[in-house]
Amino acid sequence: MLVVGGGIAGCVAALAMHQRGIGVRIVEIRSPWTGAGHGITVQGNALHALRTVGVLDRVLARAVPFDTLRMRHVDGTLLEELVTPRTGGPDLPATVGALRSDLQAALSDAVREKDIPVTLGTGVTALDQRPGGVEVTLGTGERGRFALVVGADGIRSTIRRSIGIDIEPKPTGMGIWRVVAERPAEMDCAELYFGGPRYKAGYCPISEDRCYAYLLDVPLDSSMIGERPAGALLRERSAGYGGLWGRIREELRDDTLVDYRWIESVVLNEPWYRDRVLLIGDAAHACPPTIAQGAAMSAEDGIVLAELLAAAPSIDDALAAFMARRLDRVRMVLDNSLLLAEWEIRPDAQGADSARLMAQTMDALCAPA
Repeated sequence: MLVVGGGIAGCVAALAMHQRGIGVRIVEIRSPWTGAGHGITVQGNALHALRTVGVLDRVLARAVPFDTLRMRHVDGTLLEELVTPRTGGPDLPATVGALRSDLQAALSDAVREKDIPVTLGTGVTALDQRPGGVEVTLGTGERGRFALVVGADGIRSTIRRSIGIDIEPKPTGMGIWRVVAERPAEMDCAELYFGGPRYKAGYCPISEDRCYAYLLDVPLDSSMIGERPAGALLRERSAGYGGLWGRIREELRDDTLVDYRWIESVVLNEPWYRDRVLLIGDAAHACPPTIAQGAAMSAEDGIVLAELLAAAPSIDDALAAFMARRLDRVRMVLDNSLLLAEWEIRPDAQGADSARLMAQTMDALCAPA
């Protein structure tokens, strides 16, 4: 099997296949093979997948667990406190805050330790579907034949285009600022701020002295996209927020590294595969971070795919079973994440109740993937 992309979806899929005795190789365009520096909120169902492939202890060693989500007014006044369901089971935290780079390092280190072949710094330039397999050409000129190609190459997937699925990422009407900042001593869980000058602000702890803070804003010019020293600009964009977010804001230096991205989505209303090429993770279903389930859905894809490849009588049967098992669950997360994004843009929309929808979604995710 060939996995194209070495992020969360690709690494979990490769590790899970290797566990089950399935030969697998990863091709990853990045070199060096590292993750983004900002934070990530990892829910319990993602932790369950990480435990399945043997990397959970590494992740937890550099993360902060918590079981509570607080919603606050822009001035810091408490609106509601939710106990987050333990979607990975009662013996795992409901949520952890971590650095994306630490999560990526745990996964890529495990791949290397298992001696799973990895080719860095190149991608796939051609796919030729043949009976029973796929002829693949890499950017290096290397050619090979694989029984299955798994496109785990992200929201702008080249594999998706290669198999004739022409859907492009769709704007949600929001952008997101992300920063790693000093953690106030009182911060003990994730908190969200509503009713401010921007769509939403939030944070979660990621270590004893650091936190991951973010701000949902309007889509700014594309020249703003990327990571740069922009603490002063983030202070300006987040003016008006009180509570701990206000303290985080005031302590940002002018040269603090800040990442800004547009928030986009990918929704496939069709099977995620063509013959022997399958899309997983953000290549098939990218959602806004409004429920913090992007990593979890990607990790679940990898586990379920490996289970079915090992158990089904054929790859074709495995792919059909994969879609039957994943589609409704992923669409529920996608639809609810997009609805929450819509409500954050238009909080006066009829029926808008973010706390209720988030709680319903997390309760539903307590069922096994």
